[in-house]
Amino acid sequence: MISTSARLLRLASLLASRPSWTSGELAGRLEVTERTVRRDISRLRELGYGVESDPGPWGGYRLSGGSRVPPLVLDDEEALAVAVALREAGLSGVLGGDQAAVSALLKLRQVLPRRVAARLGELDDAFVHTPRPDDRQIAPGMLLELATVCRRGERTRLSYRDRNGKATVREVDPYRLVHTGRRWYFVARDTERGEWRTFRADRVAQIHPTGHPAELPDPPDPVHLVSRTLARSGYALYVTVRLPLPMDRALRLIPPTVGTHRPDGPDATVVDVGGPDADGLAGYLLRLGTPLRVLAPDAVREALVRRSRELLDAYGSEPGSP
Repeated sequence: MISTSARLLRLASLLASRPSWTSGELAGRLEVTERTVRRDISRLRELGYGVESDPGPWGGYRLSGGSRVPPLVLDDEEALAVAVALREAGLSGVLGGDQAAVSALLKLRQVLPRRVAARLGELDDAFVHTPRPDDRQIAPGMLLELATVCRRGERTRLSYRDRNGKATVREVDPYRLVHTGRRWYFVARDTERGEWRTFRADRVAQIHPTGHPAELPDPPDPVHLVSRTLARSGYALYVTVRLPLPMDRALRLIPPTVGTHRPDGPDATVVDVGGPDADGLAGYLLRLGTPLRVLAPDAVREALVRRSRELLDAYGSEPGSP
């Protein structure tokens, strides 16, 4: 006879496999008495499983929604399907900026039987995502390794290649992974410089945990740090504009990954936006479709006036234009 714990897992699996079971059917499958089935049903309820019962000779047991997530029992195919779905959710960012999918996949991979983990590895090697033209792909294994050191809070040596292709080795204290909708960013403290930094996860070549605990003094808001870094990353020119909008509306108009915002009273916001040149920034400001005032520099203000006049001239010359 199997142990009580194993029998409970088997009972939970049976209940999840079809809408309803009679007590006699369950007893036959488990090779126990119906009295034992009733006792095991009570134990499952204590563990958080919502098991409903219908009285009478034709009644039975069925699973319903419980008040909390109970332990799950998955066969090999189900475990593989869940792992693949979590992997795709993590890579696509369908859940937004949090790490729920990556964290869940990390936990699941740690308990997968070797035969299932091996099959998942084969799928990792076979799957290919089509990135945007300017996007690089990140290997699923690397994403999980970064999630692991964040979860463990373990100081790590990071082999990294910057935007110019220069390879460096940094010793960092991992903190969080942030997804922006296009890429994953690794937020960590550079131990040599004593500064919080963001690293594009697809540029990480290797990581080597040191076994030492990470030191995380006064950790930043990781999403804000990534947004601020992206808004100030390597543009040739910056424009400062004043929008007649409160901060919340200004953030919806110009995302935090594009500009750096600060309130100017309750009904206005000053935003710094970077771009390749004055004409490009003027085009971006025109596409916002909202009144604004360019505070600096003069080059962008002049380009904005010039492009506005060109649009007025073009529309004013069309037949029937007011």
